[in-house]
Amino acid sequence: MNYVSVKGLSKRFKDHLVLDQIDFEIPRGAVVGLIGPNGAGKTTTLKALLGLTGHEGAIDVLGFSPRSERHKMMQHLGFISDVGVLPRWMKVSEVLDFTAGVHLNFDRAKAETILSTTQIRSNATVKALSKGMVTQLHLALVLAMNAKLLILDEPTLGLDIVYRSEFYQRILDDFLREDQSLLISTHQVEEIEHLLTHLLFIDRGKICLNASMDDVFERFLAVDVAKEQIDAAIKLEPISEQPGLGGTVMIFDGGFKRPLLEAIGPVRAVRVAELFVAMVKRD
Repeated sequence: MNYVSVKGLSKRFKDHLVLDQIDFEIPRGAVVGLIGPNGAGKTTTLKALLGLTGHEGAIDVLGFSPRSERHKMMQHLGFISDVGVLPRWMKVSEVLDFTAGVHLNFDRAKAETILSTTQIRSNATVKALSKGMVTQLHLALVLAMNAKLLILDEPTLGLDIVYRSEFYQRILDDFLREDQSLLISTHQVEEIEHLLTHLLFIDRGKICLNASMDDVFERFLAVDVAKEQIDAAIKLEPISEQPGLGGTVMIFDGGFKRPLLEAIGPVRAVRVAELFVAMVKRD
């Protein structure tokens, strides 16, 4: 069962084609990383999923059209963005009151339980909270909505490493279940790699990789190649060469090459960040 189905999604701003006929799906229970450089089309893709921008192509989110059935869709969907804004003049308790009044599935007791593990107090105003605390508050609100799909757009941008770690641990502890899916768009790839079940690489408005993590680890291999083995490695057609300690790290596409690769250097699983660098090349 797919929670999201996107077919032929295109978006143009005047003479600039931002998204070019992209297709992808998000299965039930999946954690999908949407990874791409600045200007690749990530935010436009998320806006289309959220019904915030017009587009060409077909989108189905949780059985709803984001454009014509957005209100129904948002009762089952949570969204956190780096630019997400909570009213600064409100007290935390008032934010909870407001959310309970507008979201049918909001579990106030769950939100209060989550906030009780933070330093956020119910009588504090939003403007008195640090950026990290505002992110914690926003996350508590979204998690308490018991959404089937959670979309995160650079949710921890600008936060220190402690807040970032706590943010993703909270996702693990209080959100991810078999019937919930997560879509994350972020530049901090290393911090989410352990969460992911699927990868989407987007570049210049096109999807350049759409695969499960199992397929990624089976298909792509990294080899630490010593200097004396570089010529032999090049003959096996790496898709990327990156300088490493004492030699070169090469990325290969094709798990069938493993026996040959093991003869030229230690073979290991590819990391998402280095695979991204390998596949999203710049002229």
